[in-house]
Amino acid sequence: MNESILFVTGISGAGRAEVMKVLEDLDFFCIDNMPLVFLQNLTQLTSLSTKYKQRLAIAVDVRGHDFFSNFLITIDNLQNEGASHNILFLDCDDDVLVRRYSETRRRHPIQKSDSIYECIAAERILLAEIRARASFILDTSLMKTHELRKRIGKMVLHRDVSLDIIVNIMSFGFKNGVPLDADFMFDVRFLDNPYYETDLRSKTGLDLAVSEYVFSQPKAHEAVENILNLMTNWIPLHAAAGKTYLTLAIGCTGGQHRSVAITQALETSLGKLFNSVTTVHRDI
Repeated sequence: MNESILFVTGISGAGRAEVMKVLEDLDFFCIDNMPLVFLQNLTQLTSLSTKYKQRLAIAVDVRGHDFFSNFLITIDNLQNEGASHNILFLDCDDDVLVRRYSETRRRHPIQKSDSIYECIAAERILLAEIRARASFILDTSLMKTHELRKRIGKMVLHRDVSLDIIVNIMSFGFKNGVPLDADFMFDVRFLDNPYYETDLRSKTGLDLAVSEYVFSQPKAHEAVENILNLMTNWIPLHAAAGKTYLTLAIGCTGGQHRSVAITQALETSLGKLFNSVTTVHRDI
C-alpha cells in the first residue's frame, strides 16, 4: 500500500508544533519546516515510507520564504509524479491567536503592520488557496492536547487512537528497590513463595512449573482479576487524557517468581484489550 505524505500547514500560531508532536506519538516520521526545494525528492521518501510502513508528515509554513509562490506548484508536481498526499490545514480564531502571541511575546512571521490582527488578516489572504485545497481543516481554538490527539486520529487515520496507549507491565523485587517510573504498583507478596520449594528456587515465573505453583492458589486468580478490572477502567481514562505510555509494576520479594508469573498473565489478558502491551522483568 502506498502511504500518503501528510503536509501540515495553516495559520501561524494555530498549534503546528503541538500537532507534529501528536503525529510523532502516532508513529509518523515528522519533518518540521522543510525547505520546499527539497520536496522534489519526496517521491523517494514515499517509497521508503511504504517499505518500512511508517507514515510521513511534513510541516511547512510561512517561515519558508518561497512558501506562497511554490507550495502549490510543488504539490501539483508531486501529484503528477504519483506521490499521494494530503494537506492538514490548521486554523484558529483571531482573538485566540492574538492572545497566544501576547502570551508568548513572539512576533508574527508576516510583520506587515504593528497590529497583530492586520498581520493575521494578511496571512489569511495569502493562505486562502491552500486552505481551499486542504484535505482536512482543523480549528484548534478551544482544543486541548488530548482532544487534539483524538481528533487527528479520527481525521487522518480514520480510527479511535485511544487504544494506542503503550501499556508496559514490569515485574520487580522489593528487595532491589521499587521502580520510580511506575504509574501503578501492585504488591503480590501475599502469595505463597515458590522460592521455598527446593525444586522451584532456581527457576523463574517464566517456567511452567513456577506459574502452575503460583496459580494453584485461588488468591492469584483473584489478584489478576482485580487488577484487570481496575486497569480496564483506568487505562482508557489515561489514554483519553492524552497519555501515550503507562507502566504497571508488579512486585514480590525478589522479582523472580510470583511477580513474573502474574505479569505474564496480565500481559495475555490486557493484550486482548489494548493494541500495545509489553513486559519487562526487571530483576531476572
